[in-house]
Amino acid sequence: MRLKNTMLLLLCTNFLQAQSITWEYLSPLPEKVTNNAVTCVTLGDETYLYSFAGIDTTLECSGDHLRSYRYSLSTDNWEVLPDLPDPNGGKIATAASTIKDKVYVVGGYHLAPDCGEVSSNRIHVFDPLTNGYLADGANLPVAIDDQVQAVWRDSLLYVITGWSNTTNVSNVQVYNPSTDLWQQATPVGSSTVWRVFGGSGTIIGDTIYYAGGARSSGSFSATSFFRKGYINPENPYEITWEGYADPLALGYRMGAATFGDQALWIGGADDTYNFDAIAYNGSGIINPLDRIGVYDPMTGELSEILGFIPAIMDLRGVAELGNGQYLIAGGMLADQEVTNQLLKVTINDLTNATMPFAGDSELKYYPNPTREVVTFDFSKLPPTSFSWSLLDIQGRVLRTGQLSTPQFWKLSLDGLPNGGYWVKFQAPNGNGQVVGVQKN
Repeated sequence: MRLKNTMLLLLCTNFLQAQSITWEYLSPLPEKVTNNAVTCVTLGDETYLYSFAGIDTTLECSGDHLRSYRYSLSTDNWEVLPDLPDPNGGKIATAASTIKDKVYVVGGYHLAPDCGEVSSNRIHVFDPLTNGYLADGANLPVAIDDQVQAVWRDSLLYVITGWSNTTNVSNVQVYNPSTDLWQQATPVGSSTVWRVFGGSGTIIGDTIYYAGGARSSGSFSATSFFRKGYINPENPYEITWEGYADPLALGYRMGAATFGDQALWIGGADDTYNFDAIAYNGSGIINPLDRIGVYDPMTGELSEILGFIPAIMDLRGVAELGNGQYLIAGGMLADQEVTNQLLKVTINDLTNATMPFAGDSELKYYPNPTREVVTFDFSKLPPTSFSWSLLDIQGRVLRTGQLSTPQFWKLSLDGLPNGGYWVKFQAPNGNGQVVGVQKN
């Protein structure tokens, strides 16, 4: 039986624009699982979703497994597949991609009885036509887990950065299924904002986009860095990389997808955690976000929509059905709850969904740069209440508060060192705007 929840967002003129996003629960997975690899394949008129490996509800070192499942969209039914054929045992943080009607399940890590982690160098090949596994592909040159993974032109598989046994790596490993060969492409930057695990991304046209992830230093803090890689179509192993800090790029184990020519990030968390959802920094349990992040190449801007899908995290893939429809299988809810839910999200239009809460011509702030105080002019906004957050350039929250129908508001940077900061405003229905300020 399907449970359905439809949310229509009828938003105020000049402040928030009309949009519609709907979601529904389909038949649940045969078991509760998280950190599982997810992809889909369309064969003729039938679309199948696949879930491979993951960790069970115990969230313990013995909870990783190789159990795999197939879901039929037309019948709304699941069936059990043979286990993922890895002789080294269960694994999590792997990723699955579809190329020319074959599924490639790459990397991941195995948990030892003492919770030690060993990265995998395997690529498993699943044939949807026979509903069984083929021989493994050639081993990855560098074992990897929690990588960014995306497909270029239905021909090459890009495995970008990720964790390899002891640290994050800058490698970009490219697999060609037609030759069963790996080749190293131009690596990402060597700094910790480039080399991450738990980041996610996609390829649109000839450009790679990836966001978020955890650094390899300290307590594996989350990054708020957005990266673009321009693939040379004449030599797809040649990539020109660029990136910049943006608080809306912050995220960990989000599901990445596309909507037309825009990149999406669904769910995830705003801080990093181990496989048991306990924060690496010792702050306790991490809970999921109900966020859809959007990058529009036409405007070059990141934006986000909050509150219009159920909160979900620990994702290692989103199945794209086309026509703005997406499936999310398993994952983790609040308070370490592993779920068997199959969530279908339908996005009808993002043309206006990503409008900021006030256009640049409406929201004025001065002086910028400032020595101490920035004044914000809200006089042209409709009366409303909203929250604000002050973040450093890395996206860490420094101060927060609430504002109720202000005309003018003064933000003090007193006591903070000189440098750049972000100010994030959030309306109750989820839309918001981020602006940069500079203290000299």
